[in-house]
Amino acid sequence: MFKSKSAVIIFLVLWNILIAQNNFQTDIIKTSASELKITFIEHATLMFEFNSQIIYIDPVSSYADYSKLPKADLILITHQHGDHLDPKAIEMIKKDDTKLFCNQAALPKAADGSILKNGDTTSFKGIKISAVPAYNIINKRETGEAFHPKGMGNGYVLTFANVKVYIGGDTENVPEMKNLKGIDIAFLPMNLPYTMTPAMVADAVKMFNPKILYPYHYGNTDVNELVKLLKDKKDCKVRIRKMN
Repeated sequence: MFKSKSAVIIFLVLWNILIAQNNFQTDIIKTSASELKITFIEHATLMFEFNSQIIYIDPVSSYADYSKLPKADLILITHQHGDHLDPKAIEMIKKDDTKLFCNQAALPKAADGSILKNGDTTSFKGIKISAVPAYNIINKRETGEAFHPKGMGNGYVLTFANVKVYIGGDTENVPEMKNLKGIDIAFLPMNLPYTMTPAMVADAVKMFNPKILYPYHYGNTDVNELVKLLKDKKDCKVRIRKMN
């Protein structure tokens, strides 16, 4: 993408200016290849930068001014609900060569998307992408239908060099989480009635033991309750960012 080190430096400076204009928090994670930069936009919307590639998770136009953010190289949509899938936001950040992956139900609104089902694995410019189950067991509508039926939505495991990042999507602490191995960073949703309680998130953490946990999509849930529940789990750092 860049032909010189100076061009990379200029890009990063401009990128940081754009992020600052939106007042988003960012974290830097070191990998064996290059730094992974995480930008916490809002609710379930995240942005990653890795090896000069820009990756968006569930971009929604009401959460950011995308005219002041970088264009996407890769977009991942977990499912079709409006707080995760916004065609307007996708259109604002797309380039001619932007790649988009989504679940099947999101495809009608996710222009030029490619479907990933639970269990599918693909890659994008050296980043491994695995789609994993995201669904409700307990939380249901008055009709008895789960808010997020099994087999419909995706969570994603992204492998950035030697660092594995799990993005839960809208899910509960489902049994399949026991199959997650070597997760370094996890994003787990925590708001009722759609996803998990703090106790359910704490149970999920004990199922697959991420090194760093970011609760996200947490609405008005008291995040301090989760911190208390995990205070004795010294091998997992709970990091609270503005992702309500």
